[in-house]
Amino acid sequence: MLTPWLLCGLGLVILLLAGDALVKGAVNLSLRLGVPALIVSLTIVAFGTSAPELLISINAVLDNAPGIALGNVVGSNTANILLVLGIPALLATMRTSECNTRKTYLQMIAASVLFIALAFRGTFDWIAGAVLLTALTLMLGIAFRDAQNHREACRNGDNDLEDVEGADPNMPWWRISVYLVLGLIGLPLGADLLVTNATIIAKTYGITDTVIGLTLVAVGTSLPELATTVMAALRRQADVALGNVIGSNMFNLLAIIGIASFVGPMPVDPEFLRFDLWVMLGASVLLAPFVFMGRDLTRRWGVALTALYLGYLAIVLS
Repeated sequence: MLTPWLLCGLGLVILLLAGDALVKGAVNLSLRLGVPALIVSLTIVAFGTSAPELLISINAVLDNAPGIALGNVVGSNTANILLVLGIPALLATMRTSECNTRKTYLQMIAASVLFIALAFRGTFDWIAGAVLLTALTLMLGIAFRDAQNHREACRNGDNDLEDVEGADPNMPWWRISVYLVLGLIGLPLGADLLVTNATIIAKTYGITDTVIGLTLVAVGTSLPELATTVMAALRRQADVALGNVIGSNMFNLLAIIGIASFVGPMPVDPEFLRFDLWVMLGASVLLAPFVFMGRDLTRRWGVALTALYLGYLAIVLS
């Protein structure tokens, strides 16, 4: 049992280093392109940090373990808000009051409601997958349009690019590319090492696939988001942190399950409909004060969010 524990530790180290590289690359890319860091975090960063969920969900469907596939996404979205935003807030206050995330937040809520509605069909098949991927296309189209409008405003002299701490607007393209590649490769690699070996450890204690998906796998695949958000918080980049979580949650619901639905049908466990989906939606609603009321994500909020997630884990494991 020593080897799985050592590989779990190695995976965690890789995740932390890759998260730092991805934040550096994404923020400097936004400065060079004249695109808000929020837009970059909603696309490049969110897609990169969600890569482990995509790989695990596809493998779970191929291995005839839909409980892991759906539990991975539902549990990961809950962890993204309560844990991924809670823990960084314990380390440093995130100035979320300075972030304009209303449009993207409403898109995330809409994606969550759409996902729950499709779940009540009883299974995620290719029809549900087509609906989810269509919604993803619309979301990406809106993000692209907003980026184009921002660049046009900058060309007209209304330059409001973020003053990013530690960023270099003149960083060479090759260095930005290296940061992005290291982050996008390192995050799924680290997550795969961590989740694979943590699952081996968990199965020795007789934990079911569904519970593993909702807890161990969900937390493990959320570690890229956690690593990226911690680094963004320490660099005082609340827009990257919040955009990463919102974008990752939308990508999890729309892209991961959308793609996995074409690999094979995924029956929905009735327990998801009774409890876990509503916890996911409730956690999303908790972000409303930070989005609409101009509140900062302080250490007190970090304690509350982390405690709520630990309570959720206790209920699931019981």
